[in-house]
Amino acid sequence: MEEELSMIKKNKTWELVDRLKDRKVIGVKWVFRTKLNADGSINKHKVRLVVKGYAQVCGVDYLDTFAPVARLDIIRLVLAVAAQNGWKVFQLDVKSAFLNGILQEEIYVEQPEGFVEQGGNGKLVEEFKREMMQIFEMTDLGLMTYFLGMEIKQLEDEVFICQKEYAKEILKKFHMEDCKAMATPMNQKDSLSKEDGTDKVEESYFRSMVGCLMYLTATRPDILFAVSILSRFMHCASEVHLKATKRVNRYIKGTIDFGVKFKKCQNFKLLGFSDSDWGGSVDDMKSTSKYYFSLGSRVFSWCSKKQDIVAQSTTEAEFVAATTAVNQALWLRKLLCDLHLKQLNEIEVFVDN
Repeated sequence: MEEELSMIKKNKTWELVDRLKDRKVIGVKWVFRTKLNADGSINKHKVRLVVKGYAQVCGVDYLDTFAPVARLDIIRLVLAVAAQNGWKVFQLDVKSAFLNGILQEEIYVEQPEGFVEQGGNGKLVEEFKREMMQIFEMTDLGLMTYFLGMEIKQLEDEVFICQKEYAKEILKKFHMEDCKAMATPMNQKDSLSKEDGTDKVEESYFRSMVGCLMYLTATRPDILFAVSILSRFMHCASEVHLKATKRVNRYIKGTIDFGVKFKKCQNFKLLGFSDSDWGGSVDDMKSTSKYYFSLGSRVFSWCSKKQDIVAQSTTEAEFVAATTAVNQALWLRKLLCDLHLKQLNEIEVFVDN
């Protein structure tokens, strides 16, 4: 915390002021001024009040901290492009990155307690690093090998991403390191519901287990459907739900080395696939939309989500799923344009009709 405060002072981010008296605000003491003039001086602006609020749950994520990060779809897309072009991906860490954001308002917050490669492409990378370091205080982490819990192995024209160590940590956390492996993450005959007649289990334990599995889907699309189903019972978990969750862990035990491999290929084209069940949710008869997109050799974007409406037919359920997939396709098309990888032809989305 001392290091963070030092960086804040160095960036001249805040100024200590008296607590506001004419507003009902909880714990207001600091004013952030980040609107800069052309000469680099700080300019006063409108006031936006921010109060303390805690959304984390004790026993689940109370001691964790969170910050906005790039979507994992984008990270996987960049790695797929790197594999296709034979590029190497490097990593830099900006110290106190949040201080470099430009805000249009002044924000009041409370003080923390206790503190009243070789060749021309390689040259371009080094030049970029030097220019960035002249503006921001950064640490050069070298070739990317680990990012947001993902292990990244960069070989010649190939990039492999996985979460092997994280998967091991999950099994250890829930005392399943020596469990019997399963061949599939979910029993096809299982039809989970909120009220199944079995005893309820400890909510925090179940939520923690499913939460861990949800982050594992960053490189494991094979467990996405099962995890999305289990996440519907966070507040009403029973013995049946816990058993199904442990089955996913047993599947992970037997597939600990699984991940996604991006390789150079001839046809570097964006393709989409969508599918849906019909009335798969026993509790509200809603269907589940699924899609994934591949670029060249491997899938890099995937989703499994319950639909917002009750479909009246299998056709309607598939149409809703296809619409969701097409929305994602449009976003990916714009993203590829930003990366100078404009798709010249229409994007094909394959639908199960």
